[in-house]
Amino acid sequence: MKRYMLRRILFSVFSLLVVIVTVMLLIYSLINKNVIFQTDDVWNKKSLNDRSMYEYGQYQRFGYLDYRDYSSFLKNKYETIYGSEYTKNADYLADKEIVQDENEYMNNESVREFIEQSEKDGFKVNYLQPARSTSGKIKKGGEGYLVSVKEKSVFLRLWDYISHLITVETTGDVKDPNLTERYIRFEHDPYSGMFAVVGSGTTHKYLLYFDGRFPFIHQNFIHLNLGTSYTKYRGQEITDVIHTPTGEQVKTETQYPAKLGTDEYTKTAIDFHTLTYNASPRNKTEMKQFPDQYTNYSYRISGLSMIENSFVIGLAATLIAYMIGLPLGIAMARRKDGLLDKVGNGYIIFIMAVPSLAYIFLFATIGTGLFNLPYKFANAEVKILAYVLPTVSLALRDIGSLMKWMRRYMIDQMNSDYVKFARAEGLSEKEIYRKHISPNAMIYLVHGIPGSILGCLTGAIITERVYAVPGVGNLLTAAINGHDNGIIVACTVFYTTLSIISVILGDLLLAKCDPRISLSSSKGGGR
Repeated sequence: MKRYMLRRILFSVFSLLVVIVTVMLLIYSLINKNVIFQTDDVWNKKSLNDRSMYEYGQYQRFGYLDYRDYSSFLKNKYETIYGSEYTKNADYLADKEIVQDENEYMNNESVREFIEQSEKDGFKVNYLQPARSTSGKIKKGGEGYLVSVKEKSVFLRLWDYISHLITVETTGDVKDPNLTERYIRFEHDPYSGMFAVVGSGTTHKYLLYFDGRFPFIHQNFIHLNLGTSYTKYRGQEITDVIHTPTGEQVKTETQYPAKLGTDEYTKTAIDFHTLTYNASPRNKTEMKQFPDQYTNYSYRISGLSMIENSFVIGLAATLIAYMIGLPLGIAMARRKDGLLDKVGNGYIIFIMAVPSLAYIFLFATIGTGLFNLPYKFANAEVKILAYVLPTVSLALRDIGSLMKWMRRYMIDQMNSDYVKFARAEGLSEKEIYRKHISPNAMIYLVHGIPGSILGCLTGAIITERVYAVPGVGNLLTAAINGHDNGIIVACTVFYTTLSIISVILGDLLLAKCDPRISLSSSKGGGR
């Protein structure tokens, strides 16, 4: 078992790396990088060299390249010498203006220093010559720029992604030299009434805490960094995108950290468990509200997150499918060629033959017309009713699939020799089906149970789009359409990891249910 699990884990890690490399090759090498500007309104408003500089900045954010700007080089050079007043220095102003003279800029010492340093670090220097009108005046957006660029290889990009995939908060996260007290310790949590792990010098103040939101215990010690969204969610971490609730702010009577122990309460939606360090000096208001530099916060929001919406609907649909599909499949097999079997086969043929979109709209019409159920998720007055139609629509096909396979495996088992021996021993048909046929038929289905459950986390693309469910099902397709590279890679990692885990769990469950299968090398090394 241990050897099998080790092999499985190593092969899974290798498979995941191959998938990530393949996706990154497709995104960053085989697809023209200019597609990221197709829906970019800022890019459309810029022109000439200003547009080129904006492109460099976006290419760097999207992970295509690294670039250095001559202006930033001058800032670092002169700020070190003259401090914050460097912008008034005559030498700085002269060095900055020289790039507007395409004939003389190469004679400038700072320019040569910038070029030499860039080439030494493997960057290619590009000079964007000023765009002038016939009168010699520089056109709007045509100012000259000096930049150096280095394309990122796929393997360097992969290493950056993998090396930052998991991070752990430590007391050295905050680089503020004014912070002298650094610790991680247990403290009484005034907001939950229980204990919490609190840090100083860490990014978050609360590292482990309890609250009233499922799963009720939360941590900020370890972070999974799937990547950043660049288009649709504009710089948000993808883990935050899928885990942030999608409802409205919830205000409660509570106290600011500096007011604890007093009788001064405030009605606010601030979630003080999300406090993070802010290196900027506190203003007068913040000094009255917070006792330290942990002044950045998020708000408490009602409702479920994207991944929670998808999981709730998917899990409910899976449970419904198994509770209905398996008993019906068993009943159809026991009454083969009877009325129930014929009706069941008719349903199976219908649900498998009709396109998903068609039957989803059909049952949506029935649900809204006969039962007055809400069609769009956002329009539901009673939120729980909004889950009914997408859940039922998602369960319908799985019910048909389970009915089909359970019926088939039951019929296969009914003709087995051990069933004939059981009848010869005098066992009743009920006992034969309950103790022998049904358990053996289920062996063929148990391998897919972990995949069905974990697959709920990935959402359902068509169902969630039709009912406008704020889930993760539409995340990948929307990212592909919007050329959001960060989300594409993150979804790939997320989906692949869930698939790998479901296969391993399926193997373990199958070995547990079927005595003929062993994962131990001492019994043949497998099946």
